[in-house]
Amino acid sequence: MAAAQATRSLHGLSTELTARVPQLLEAMRSVGTGLELHSTLDRICETAAELADARYAAIGVVDTEGRGLSDFVTHGIGSAQARKIGHRPDGERGLIGALISHPDTVRLADLTKDPRSAGFPPHHPPMKTFLGVPIRVQGEIFGNLYLAEKNGGGEFNDYDVHMVRVLATEAGIAIGNARLYEAATQRERWIDGSVAVTTALLSGGDADDALAVVAEQARRLADSAAGIVMLPAEEGGMEIVAVSSENPATSIGVVIPAESPVVDRLLEGEPVFVDDAASDPRTTSELTSRYGPCMLLPLQSGGRVLGALVTPRARGGRPFTEAERTLATQFASQAALALMMAEAQRDRERLAVFEDRDRIARDLHDLVIQRLFATGLMLEGAQRRSIVPEVRDGVGKAVDELDVTIQEIRTAIFALQQGPAEAPSGLRTRVLREINMAAVPLGFKPAHRFLGPVDTVVGELVGKNLIAALREALSNAFRHAEATRIEVVVDSTITLADGRPGVRLEVADDGVGIPEGGRRSGLRNLRRRAESLGGASSYGPGLGEDGGGTTVVWEAPLQPAV
Repeated sequence: MAAAQATRSLHGLSTELTARVPQLLEAMRSVGTGLELHSTLDRICETAAELADARYAAIGVVDTEGRGLSDFVTHGIGSAQARKIGHRPDGERGLIGALISHPDTVRLADLTKDPRSAGFPPHHPPMKTFLGVPIRVQGEIFGNLYLAEKNGGGEFNDYDVHMVRVLATEAGIAIGNARLYEAATQRERWIDGSVAVTTALLSGGDADDALAVVAEQARRLADSAAGIVMLPAEEGGMEIVAVSSENPATSIGVVIPAESPVVDRLLEGEPVFVDDAASDPRTTSELTSRYGPCMLLPLQSGGRVLGALVTPRARGGRPFTEAERTLATQFASQAALALMMAEAQRDRERLAVFEDRDRIARDLHDLVIQRLFATGLMLEGAQRRSIVPEVRDGVGKAVDELDVTIQEIRTAIFALQQGPAEAPSGLRTRVLREINMAAVPLGFKPAHRFLGPVDTVVGELVGKNLIAALREALSNAFRHAEATRIEVVVDSTITLADGRPGVRLEVADDGVGIPEGGRRSGLRNLRRRAESLGGASSYGPGLGEDGGGTTVVWEAPLQPAV
């Protein structure tokens, strides 16, 4: 043990130094307690100050490039004074920078007179006496231990130098252990996060919810200000589809253009690491103005780029370490693999639905319509043979009803056979298509009404989410409401509570209503979609007697805020 050897080297020195050995051993025991890295650094500073009888102590952690500081831990300076001083030393100049370039023991009676000194920033306490000792972890420089202002006004002596050197050796061992523990804990957290993401993506739930889980987990694991998921946009570039931050609504739906150098790199499957997103010319925009260090990672699997994951920290935040970059890249790869598996799973489910639709459409056309047509012919023959006027009129009405029914079935067959790629672009037509598709499982066609020029004033992103909300509401009515009547209203003439023009979707039914304590996952999905666009969602009484049933109200601005 290096520390034991250094302690044995104290034998044969002065009586005073030997008398301080118990104090040194106690200090070494204190330093070796605990495994959390930052608390270990705090403990080393405090112990070193006590051992050398210094007023101030600090540890400057050298960055991975060995040119500056990645962390600076202090003892003796209160939090209020630290806030007044402002930015911590960067280690690129002054006496601290010199010790990084030439790590060796330095003892000064007056550091202000040393030619390497660059002075102190405003509000910094005055310091004269100084002792600096390098800290090595497994033979490599970790940083430097600094002591200043020996109590009583004296200078740091040879005894202090010997004691602090021994402590620095033990500190290196303690830091090495803390680093190993921190690395293992960090890996475990990222692995747990990957498991949570995979589970969410393969659970068969809403795809948007699964992407939100990716964003939330990435934000938590990277200790970042936000977690952002982007997918390739139809018009080129990448669109922000999921955000975990304090204000996600301000960025969902924003498209980063294909001309952006960052998007170009991501689509080629290359990660991008930025030290300051607010000032880097590759990322400068309104969205990045409040962010500092940032990781932009492609969601890539099997040579295919599915999207990108972005984890920015606040301006002035701690830079991402090499280990964090590696773990985040592995997390992104795992999330991409889970996305591909979830996509394949949804494709299989979609294919099964389309096959079932084709079968239903064939049965309706080949069996039901033919039988209805034959029944109509039989009724017409009976009508001609009847001599009772009332019977002839009743049979005639029945034949007319059969004709209407055949036309409605043909409309349903067309909707069943129409694939998603054939969907028209108009919002009104898409709403009608959803209503016609819902008519098959419901057994009746919901009534509908449009107010205002919905096709021209409602933005594409809002329209896409309105269709998803309509599909969710109709699905809930079919699965849970036991309704016999449904009315759909799309109104693009409303004004939202904040004064902006908006669009409102109302889906009302006469079903059983929402039971107390029942599941509300569908309603939460509707509310989340609306809020992500700056809107809202609610529910109230329905169309039944005395307000029986449910009316779902979903509204959003005509164009989402950017």
